[in-house]
Amino acid sequence: MKKLNVIDKLIFFVNSVLATLLLLSYILPFFPPKNFATLSVLSLTVPVLIIVNALFALYWLLKVKRQMILSMLVLGIGYFYLGSLFKFTSSPQIEDEENLSVMSYNVRLFNIYNWIPNPDIGIDISRFVEEQHPDILSIQEYHPKNKGADFSFYNYQYIQLAGAQQQFGQAIFSQYPIINKGSVTFPDTPNNAIFADIVKGQDTIRVYNIHLQSLRINTEVGALKKQTTKQLLKSIGHTFALQQSQAELFLAHKAQCNYKMIITGDLNNTACSYVYRKIKGNLNDTFREAGNSFGRTYNFKFFPVRIDFIFTDENFNVNSFKTFDAVYSDHYPIMTKVSLK
Repeated sequence: MKKLNVIDKLIFFVNSVLATLLLLSYILPFFPPKNFATLSVLSLTVPVLIIVNALFALYWLLKVKRQMILSMLVLGIGYFYLGSLFKFTSSPQIEDEENLSVMSYNVRLFNIYNWIPNPDIGIDISRFVEEQHPDILSIQEYHPKNKGADFSFYNYQYIQLAGAQQQFGQAIFSQYPIINKGSVTFPDTPNNAIFADIVKGQDTIRVYNIHLQSLRINTEVGALKKQTTKQLLKSIGHTFALQQSQAELFLAHKAQCNYKMIITGDLNNTACSYVYRKIKGNLNDTFREAGNSFGRTYNFKFFPVRIDFIFTDENFNVNSFKTFDAVYSDHYPIMTKVSLK
């Protein structure tokens, strides 16, 4: 530090604070949000903290200063996180005649409130799905007023509306027979989890579709300015605590199933969160297995965010994964192709 000028000393101080925050964020997934509600919000900032620390490391490297070691060390410690946030190389896309294709898509109520200036969103969504022809389709925020969406090309379906007014909910569509179905109710919210037991050949596969509590953050700058930092942190922390309770209800239900399993859905939280770690458990995150780039699934204005996931158990090979740049919702659809071992 003695050889640094005043400006560089100030830069290194800021660097040290942000490196510490990134280091702290690595351990937050191991602490229940109910006990550390406000602190758990830090998990949302991990992509930004990684990028900023990489820039700090580059800054010191260009100046040939040993201060670069700090950010490089913290980034090195969190290397395994990069597998959840960014894939540097594309994984091979394996075509297998036994592939089972699974898509997960939060359709944002088919745009019934006209967030997007397009009256044919429902038609566009169903047309897009039909073009991609996934064998199994999980939809979050399904609404019966679907603005022309037609999924009649699926032979089997399970739609479970939720909330006091039963206005919207989740849906699972399948090209294979559904022999059992049901839901996991989350108290005092329209969010829930549903499941369908699907028969493919000689195998029965349990498919879950989860939608955890939404953060309900308006990403418009004007809307964000109306909330104080304290209000925003309190709101997000409360939501994270609700997500924990919902994840616990889901996991208790999941523990009673002995079928081969695929879990799809919108967790409304990132791969650096407590609920992601608990739900993933020893399952495969199909993006980590076969995705590439940031894999962003939510149209957040400030940095790439991945909050939609497809997990599989050890009975499946993950042969491909794709995030589609389809702008029909505030989420982007994701699809994986898997085959039974």
